[in-house]
Amino acid sequence: MWHRLTLLLAVLLSTLSLAQEDSGVDTSRRPQAEDLRNLTSARSVGMGGAWRALGVGAEAGTGNPASLAAFRTYRIELTGAWDWVGKDALGMVAVADSSTSMLAAGVTYQLISLGKGTQRATAHLNTLALAVPLANSLMIGVSTRYLLMRGARQANSLTADAGLLVRPSDAFSIGVSAHNLIGTNNPELTRYYSAHAGVFAGLLTVAADVRADFETNDRTTFTYSGGLEYVLGQNFPLRAGYTWDGFTRSSQLGVGIGLMTGGGGIDLAYHHDFGGEQGRLVALTFKVQVR
Repeated sequence: MWHRLTLLLAVLLSTLSLAQEDSGVDTSRRPQAEDLRNLTSARSVGMGGAWRALGVGAEAGTGNPASLAAFRTYRIELTGAWDWVGKDALGMVAVADSSTSMLAAGVTYQLISLGKGTQRATAHLNTLALAVPLANSLMIGVSTRYLLMRGARQANSLTADAGLLVRPSDAFSIGVSAHNLIGTNNPELTRYYSAHAGVFAGLLTVAADVRADFETNDRTTFTYSGGLEYVLGQNFPLRAGYTWDGFTRSSQLGVGIGLMTGGGGIDLAYHHDFGGEQGRLVALTFKVQVR
């Protein structure tokens, strides 16, 4: 059964990717809004950015907030990432609690440095997410996000996200989320939507994300991500993932490794952009988890 579900996700992802057509739009670089859409842990970077349906990271509330309630745990994560080509950097602290009560909550602070020289900007992105299970298999969530950016790019905006996650079994999850629902008239926070799915088959996890943006470039732009994780010897996860960036019309590859213990672990990942800005990013995450 799990092989069929995994194959279904792979076929769906590849079919949608092949459906992209040349729009004639300049794709020399991604828009400003894309810089703030995949600020994730090393685990998610290693899986190619396919993470919104999984709900296993403390930063889950920044993706689909409903996924915070997927697992009853208390999590703390510290992440650092550096792109030595684009000179972008990320520092992130995330705390999530879904074990104390039925209402799951997560707080994430992200410090982002973007651009080079006179084009450099510094952003502080704060997210508060809440989620609640309406039934054993249905979860809903909302989040508020406050962005303060200074430097070559300016922002002082408050917006919100909302999400829905369905888990018909412990082995499968599927969700949808809507982002930046409160209009800010800011190019950093344009509205977009995501549909995502995950399969948990023992030591193997497979995930797929599709993001749809209908307004950034006054046209419909899709971005597709797919990734997998396999745990060797119960403690050593190996990860790989692929993204098709609809804005730059280029491929991106993610790979990662990790060490899992009963109370947490460490993850290391590398992201390689084959087009666009030719990004080369490395990410490291330390995490603590209590069930």
